[in-house]
Amino acid sequence: MEYIDMHCDTISRLHKSREKEGGEDLYENSGHVDLRRLKKGGALMQNFAVFICMEETQEPRQEALRMCRLYSAQVQKYEKYISPVLSYGQIEENRREGKLSGLLTIEEGGVCQGKIENLREFYEMGVRMMTLTWNFPNEIGHPAFNMALAKEGEDMRKLMYRPDLEHGLTQKGREFVEEMERLGMIVDVSHLSDAGFYDVLACAKKPFVASHSNARAVCPAVRNMPDDMIRKLAERGGVMGLNFCPDFLTDAQKGEPNPGTLEAILAHAKHIIRVGGVECLGLGSDFDGIEGHGELPDCSFMPRLADALGKSGLSQDTVEKIFKGNVLRVYKELLS
Repeated sequence: MEYIDMHCDTISRLHKSREKEGGEDLYENSGHVDLRRLKKGGALMQNFAVFICMEETQEPRQEALRMCRLYSAQVQKYEKYISPVLSYGQIEENRREGKLSGLLTIEEGGVCQGKIENLREFYEMGVRMMTLTWNFPNEIGHPAFNMALAKEGEDMRKLMYRPDLEHGLTQKGREFVEEMERLGMIVDVSHLSDAGFYDVLACAKKPFVASHSNARAVCPAVRNMPDDMIRKLAERGGVMGLNFCPDFLTDAQKGEPNPGTLEAILAHAKHIIRVGGVECLGLGSDFDGIEGHGELPDCSFMPRLADALGKSGLSQDTVEKIFKGNVLRVYKELLS
């Protein structure tokens, strides 16, 4: 079954590998995602995130631009297998030609350094989705899990389970959302605080996504979405992607081994469908941004998830919506 994955950190991983001699490659590497295994797993489209930790780089914008150029160089090198997507029509064109579609995204809106002109620069580089925050506050808004507070001495474990209902988007953040919608860049609220989610809901005019977030009712980590947010996202016509990170699937507070199971993914999928309906759920593996998942070791194992969803009682039509249909609907509306 074909699938679309809204989030992986493979480009950032390849970029880091190039800091050492013998850097790895998009066609075949030792991570979770490469072209060889994407084909084996049935990928129709893969989102490739440019991830920046703002606390670890002196030049976040320049670092992000270098990753964008690496992505472009890699898809050009392997144009026989993959083609970049700037608009919805190119997804269908690539499918007809038997090619994988690649969508370039940013994970950490802080790389724009609060400047709309930098946002436009990334759009010109091919970026078509941006996660507004990562785990640090930036000029756009505040994160769900605030590592800056941990650096100031607060208990990191408690921060993982304490929602931020007070600190949301800044005024500049609202301007970014407006400009992203004008450009045709998808707004991604994964990693954003609860307050920030509701601010996006208030100022956005179009559907938006949570590219790699699960259900907080199943696992209480603040990176997951509570039921009201799931319902509001669905009502807006948006979609959220199941995240395979074991600590966002089951409660890590219990201190038990947590390798990741298909059963846990199914629990989130069924809860999200009960709350938001079948139209709001997609996939957002977080491959190459997580240590791994015990039963889905890499992207070639995606048919195993499709099989498990079907055996759990979901119809073939529902599984196809989760695997690609719902994301395609949103991309058709937003990627002009």
